Amino acid sequence: MMGRSVVLIKPDGVQRGLIGEVIKRFEQKGLHLVGLKMISLTDAILDEWYVHHKDKPFFPSLKAYMMSYPVVAMLWEGIEAATTIRTLLGVTKGRAAAAGTIRGDFAMSQQYNLVHASESDEAAEKEQSLIFTEEEIFPWMKIDLSQFYAEEELK
Repeated sequence: MMGRSVVLIKPDGVQRGLIGEVIKRFEQKGLHLVGLKMISLTDAILDEWYVHHKDKPFFPSLKAYMMSYPVVAMLWEGIEAATTIRTLLGVTKGRAAAAGTIRGDFAMSQQYNLVHASESDEAAEKEQSLIFTEEEIFPWMKIDLSQFYAEEELK
């Protein structure tokens, strides 16, 4: 079953010119881009996005960092999209991420780790509603799906 995942290229990823690299890796894997925009995150979005971190001492600096520069927000589709994308990213701490992953190849920091991705389908739904309107999502038919999935997987 097709799932979705929200991906944010964080301020450090935007500043370092890694937007194209991230998109390239997801497309090469076979994921399907259905939403894309550059935005500045607001207090209201971040309070909802990181509600689980709200009472932690690092929350103010996390918010300041995420508001320091625009981010590139994307919505990706694919079978088990959230799990697949998180595998492509590598673990949160960049210097511990495996070589070949996006963070393993380009990140050293725990916080400045280039990219955020939804942890689950449920998180993706919440994050999608915070970032994208229905008019900003384009469910187009990707004609090469048969080159990425077996016929049985697409049913």
